[in-house]
Amino acid sequence: MTKEEILKQYFGYDSFREGQDELIDAVLSGQDVLGIMPTGAGKSICYQVPAMILPGITVVISPLISLMKDQVGALNQAGIPAAYLNGSLSAHDYFEAVERAKMGEYKIIYVAPERLEVESFSSIAEECEISFVAVDEAHCVSQWGQDFRPSYLKIHSFISSLPKRPVVGAFTATATKRVMDDIVTYLHLVFPKTLVTGFDRPNLYFETHQSLQNKTAFIVDYIKRHPDSSGIIYCISRKNVEKLCSALLDNGISATRYHAGLSPEERRRNQDDFIYGDKLVMVATNAFGMGIDKSDVRFVIHHGMPKSLEAYYQEAGRAGRDGLKSDCILLYSGKDVAINRMLIDSNDGNPNLSPTEQDAIRSKELERLKQMTFYSTTTDCLRDYILKYFGETGCGKCSNCSNCLVEAEEIDITKEARKLVACVAVTGEKCGQMMLFDFVRGVPGEKLKMFHLENKKGFGCLKDVSVRRLREILEYLLRTGYLKTGEYNKLMLTERSHDILSETVKMKVTKERKKRMRDRKAERATGKNSELFELLRQKRAILAKEEAVPSYLIFSDKTLHEMASEMPLNDNEFMRITGVGTRKCEKYSGEFIPIIRKYVQEH
Repeated sequence: MTKEEILKQYFGYDSFREGQDELIDAVLSGQDVLGIMPTGAGKSICYQVPAMILPGITVVISPLISLMKDQVGALNQAGIPAAYLNGSLSAHDYFEAVERAKMGEYKIIYVAPERLEVESFSSIAEECEISFVAVDEAHCVSQWGQDFRPSYLKIHSFISSLPKRPVVGAFTATATKRVMDDIVTYLHLVFPKTLVTGFDRPNLYFETHQSLQNKTAFIVDYIKRHPDSSGIIYCISRKNVEKLCSALLDNGISATRYHAGLSPEERRRNQDDFIYGDKLVMVATNAFGMGIDKSDVRFVIHHGMPKSLEAYYQEAGRAGRDGLKSDCILLYSGKDVAINRMLIDSNDGNPNLSPTEQDAIRSKELERLKQMTFYSTTTDCLRDYILKYFGETGCGKCSNCSNCLVEAEEIDITKEARKLVACVAVTGEKCGQMMLFDFVRGVPGEKLKMFHLENKKGFGCLKDVSVRRLREILEYLLRTGYLKTGEYNKLMLTERSHDILSETVKMKVTKERKKRMRDRKAERATGKNSELFELLRQKRAILAKEEAVPSYLIFSDKTLHEMASEMPLNDNEFMRITGVGTRKCEKYSGEFIPIIRKYVQEH
């Protein structure tokens, strides 16, 4: 079969997405590849399609059990023989899978990097032809990636030990230039075909809120306005997970929780409840979600700010994997910075690194935290801020700029900016953000008394300026290098500070007046017949329960919306629907077409 025939028969797509066919052609020609593609762009197709054409077995190295389970389930559902080998299997099931692999019953085997050195897996490598090794979440190989896994450094040794070197492919959604270079170096990729399709996710809407009085009330209100939507809420601490999950349950919301303090059995049960749709909302720490293949997550809310834009974009990117409109909302408060800084300072780091190397990594983490803080507080386009961080540009679909501009005006902030910088100097660079705000607004406090600052010149010099306005100006000064943060997040002067104090620069920012925020629920409406969509969704839920698989493995919401819009009445028309392959047409056309026919007759 050709790659196009495989794509249609097994995956139900008529054409490849951007970059997929180029990477597939490179693999089939024997060339190593490096693919940087955003979540939901179809990275897995780039190794699953070649696996069906190449002789022998394709080994997919993946970091988490949840990813393997989801993707193997989806492959088996589509008629592709695949299996995974990890610690979640019983000894009997594990060795049975190993023997079946040796007999050539699988085309794709998923394995964790830690499993590569296990003797039972080594026997597969010795007795089977491995033609392709695909490394998923390849950023884990780099110290500069947000999910560094030391076990990824051993992948090259495994590949070198094989009787014949296979083609090697590396894939990830987020990687800076430095991380990309590390991937090529540590995996020993040979003149790889490198393709970066872009980091933009057009279907995602970005929104930030600063210093909400009641984050829980905001989240409860949001979920009640989107009652049938599945979503993830990330919290910085286990304590916040427990507290928020209890509040959601008290408000009648179908929610569950996930963090490292729960037993493995409860974590697995709660994750399955979310994946299978028995619970609509997952409240979790960042221990949850890497590699989760659930395609119908309609929102990701961050209850607190993560440590880096890489981590934020990967976690937020778990929304809308099916391409439908989804929300990414960040609820920021000033204490998030202090909490994350404490987490960075308390990290023991990698014992295999020298103190100098560990200091370099810590400095990098602090720089990432600063960039994440700027994102959380900026009044500029949120999408553009993220894309610029990864070396691209773009604008729109965010709470700062999308569909809500009435007019824009330039505001001179020179006077306030000069006073803030001057007060950093006057106070001897002893103040953090809130302490400086108290000083310039003339608010007495214990810390100001401790350092004898209440009688210093400048105390109360900006008493009529709101904290929100001061925060915007301070964020501008930090972003443009007129101030910087030092140890314990203290504000410090820079070489550029002199320009402001000497009155040689004028500063202006653009302030936008905005309309009322648009109704995201109305915007999400997709397809011509929402009533028919609900009927199809109900049927999908019944089938999923009968087969004990997640609903989205039968058909995604996007496929059901297309069915509701196009209303196929026979197998030929059903096969034209995106996401319907030969296997799924044979299996499900008799379940869904009668519902569509009845709807057409009645309407």
